Amino acid sequence: MRHTVQDFLGRSRAAHATHRLDLGGGRSVTIWENHDDRVSYDDTSGHTFSLYLQGGTGTRRLDAGGASGWPGAVCVMPEGHRSEWHITQPFRFVHLHMPDAALRASFARMHDCDARQLDLHEISFAERPALAGPLRQLALAAQDGDILLADSAASDLVAHLEPGRVTLRRGLAPHVLRRVDEWIAAEMENTIRLADLAALASMSEYHFHRMFRLSRGMAPHGWITARRIDRARDMLRGSAPVARIAAACGFSSQSHLTRVFRKQTGRTPAQYRAALR
Repeated sequence: MRHTVQDFLGRSRAAHATHRLDLGGGRSVTIWENHDDRVSYDDTSGHTFSLYLQGGTGTRRLDAGGASGWPGAVCVMPEGHRSEWHITQPFRFVHLHMPDAALRASFARMHDCDARQLDLHEISFAERPALAGPLRQLALAAQDGDILLADSAASDLVAHLEPGRVTLRRGLAPHVLRRVDEWIAAEMENTIRLADLAALASMSEYHFHRMFRLSRGMAPHGWITARRIDRARDMLRGSAPVARIAAACGFSSQSHLTRVFRKQTGRTPAQYRAALR
């Protein structure tokens, strides 16, 4: 079983998580403090974006020539990452963890492109203002328990990840993906069946499911659920009852929406609306 960067740090006797904010869907923000430690990561699960908030000059990456960090340094540890670190002085840093499917799906929607165009490279101790800004906001959100600020900052970070020049084989054409997305938006309050989506692409259900997953980074059901939650978020800014929002977003009941909303966002609809106000 593969472990996340957070799992590896959690085993350390010196590393201490001071704040943690669950963003739902396996995403999380954690502020860590560490000192006098050696940490190794091996074939990690998910992607981790890191910003050094305080200190860092006593933190060296042993398997990369012994380079040291500094306040404001950005590190990116993609899924499958391996590294070894030696910490000699206290420092404080923030981590944004995102599962691969969640990051790719968010990237595909944000950039209106194939999820496989996310070509995330490892970064150790770099000046990356476009990433550092959102990570600082995520640190503030974790300290204040501000899920709305965290959502906005996470989206801003993904928006600054540039699509790579990746050779794509198979998958769905961009015009087919747009047609499917438009149909989902129009039919949101109704039951959406795989057969309906496959017909839009003139494919069998089996073939469509496989090609959609390649292009979007997740299965059609997961993609549709995420779009329903996006609409629910927007509607919660108004005064419509949660039961009505549930029906408009295609959920079978208010309790169904509440259960899925909590899983996807880390909050119930009522808690999310209260935070908006």
